[in-house]
Amino acid sequence: MRENACAFTGHRELGGDFDVQLLERVVERLAKTGTVTFLCGMARGFDLVAAEVTLKFKLKYNLKLVACVPYEGQADYFSASDKERYENIMAHCDEKRVFAESYNRYCMFARDRYMAENCSVMVCYLRKTSGGTYYTVNCAKKLGVKVIEL
Repeated sequence: MRENACAFTGHRELGGDFDVQLLERVVERLAKTGTVTFLCGMARGFDLVAAEVTLKFKLKYNLKLVACVPYEGQADYFSASDKERYENIMAHCDEKRVFAESYNRYCMFARDRYMAENCSVMVCYLRKTSGGTYYTVNCAKKLGVKVIEL
């Protein structure tokens, strides 16, 4: 487990209950209390929003954003606007970790486990009891990672 590191996980589709201002308050509070590294899975939806929020505070708090990319070409099938957001975020990341050269059935799990194993706190937007976000949050809980559910 990496101290002073936060990982983000959440659904690709954000519901009407999603509150970006709450996410901003959580990220800023973490930054003010010593969290310096933020790990992001770079998927559509919650991940991209969380990365953008982190970038908003990057200079003010000297934060480090790490893109945890499951496979090369992850954004190839994103919409034009999401692809543009993805590329802008990648341009401002301090580090990029890629878990596979191309998509395979294990690359998402490898990314999710890495993020759970390398953070001391996880911020999540979890509304389902199945899927990648559910898997990642449960990995983190098993490892004793503090989980903040939005």
